[in-house]
Amino acid sequence: MTPPDVIVRELPLPATGGGPPSADAQARLLTLIDVFSATRVAKGVEGRMKLAKLDFLLRYPDRFKVLMQRRRPDVEVGEDPWLTGVIEQKMIRYRYGPWDPSYYTLLGALTGKGLVTPRHYDAIATYRSTDKGHEVALALAGSQSWKPVRERAVLLRRHFDVTGTTLKNMIYEEFPDIVAADWGTPL
Repeated sequence: MTPPDVIVRELPLPATGGGPPSADAQARLLTLIDVFSATRVAKGVEGRMKLAKLDFLLRYPDRFKVLMQRRRPDVEVGEDPWLTGVIEQKMIRYRYGPWDPSYYTLLGALTGKGLVTPRHYDAIATYRSTDKGHEVALALAGSQSWKPVRERAVLLRRHFDVTGTTLKNMIYEEFPDIVAADWGTPL
């Protein structure tokens, strides 16, 4: 089996207008999508809005803890997946809340590498990990640095597997600073 640090290095993206999203960004999204694809009946992550809101909660652990405390105060949130406390690439305020313009590039790269399969159900883009993507995601989860990311994604699936609109509404209700921010403002 290929070591996880080698897998992450093998996930480069072509340059985009704002610079290429990192291999870590691909690994983070793959991990998130894979956790939501964990069962045979699971469709994966249903919709880009839902993906963005889940990714927001994964990237911003302080915001996750606030929503988790409100939703399930009895659940231990575990280790912060980003031990440095530094957010690799900030999301921006967009039409429906937190968004990252690199999602299209990231999803295209993961799809092109055969790690994620996009499907459409009732006009909703749904992303599911492939067998190959699942293997890569598990290899990543086997590393000390990616294990907390997978554990946090599992908590997201267990407690926040709701529609993208419901997630957006939760975020808007709990974090009025996001609603008040102008479009394009880094969060």
